[in-house]
Amino acid sequence: MSFFAILCALLIEQVRPLASHNPVYGGVLVWTRWTSRNFDAGKPHHGWVAWGLAVLMPTLMTLGIHLLLVFTLGLPFAVLWSVAVLYVTLGFRQFSHHFTDIRDALDEGDEPLARSLLAHWQGVDAAELPRSEIVRHVIEHSVIAAHRHVFGVLAWFSVLAALGLGPAGAVFYRMSEFVSRYWHHKNGAAVQPSSVSVQRAAESAWHAIDWLPARITALGFAVVGSFEEAIDCWRNDARRFPSENDGVILAATSGAVNVRLGGGALSPIPATDPLPRAQAGDSMADGRRLDSGSTPGREPEPGHLRSVVGLVWRSVVMWMVLLALLTLARLLG
Repeated sequence: MSFFAILCALLIEQVRPLASHNPVYGGVLVWTRWTSRNFDAGKPHHGWVAWGLAVLMPTLMTLGIHLLLVFTLGLPFAVLWSVAVLYVTLGFRQFSHHFTDIRDALDEGDEPLARSLLAHWQGVDAAELPRSEIVRHVIEHSVIAAHRHVFGVLAWFSVLAALGLGPAGAVFYRMSEFVSRYWHHKNGAAVQPSSVSVQRAAESAWHAIDWLPARITALGFAVVGSFEEAIDCWRNDARRFPSENDGVILAATSGAVNVRLGGGALSPIPATDPLPRAQAGDSMADGRRLDSGSTPGREPEPGHLRSVVGLVWRSVVMWMVLLALLTLARLLG
């Protein structure tokens, strides 16, 4: 039933995307702030307590509702619950409007608008970026966003759903990503900042949780793109990026579509409250990039944006076909 839940959620999200300001996201933000405010006392074990409450409580609540529906109302209602949870946690439309607006601006030759849109999306200073660098950063942020909003959620949801845990995996993955990013950026917020201990706990947990999904995403890109080049770039150039997991995905993307990624740095714009970025959920882990060299490949140009869109959608189709075959085999078996 996982296949049908994912398919329904993706279709509904395409027709009626969830607004960025909605009660669910607002509740998640309030809950995350409450756990850090009440359990972040600066000690290492306090960091893990705060992380456990922030991430595991929503996960267990999701699982509890799923099991209650299964044993009371039946499987069809549990599937509807999975669709509802996936609608909130899964989907391209949570970030794709940023990509589309910047791409349209570049197609029209309006580079100042493209820089402004990129700066607004990522909270960075993009005023001096040349055209190729605008394209490069859009590709990088969009690919990572696609992984965190779609492929990573699919991986955790599919595995835990196969174990009978319903949509708990989707909530677990998205909450892990959110608290890691939010507590990091909360350092510069007007609200009480997060301690180093809680940031380290969240970052360590997120690295472990995203380790396998990142490599599944990279493998999918390699299969539907230029396989040999993607694998070669994955092996040799993933270390050029500051985040190991993100580096695997970006290196595979670079090889799959033959585009240069990595290298330059974007300076973050000082802000008193990072709430808009934290709610959007569409930036890299720290919002910045180290100048550690770039991957081989062609200079980024607007045409590569279409290549990346095709790469992502082919990967979605591939994983959906695989899930459909597994579902069919389970039904027939």
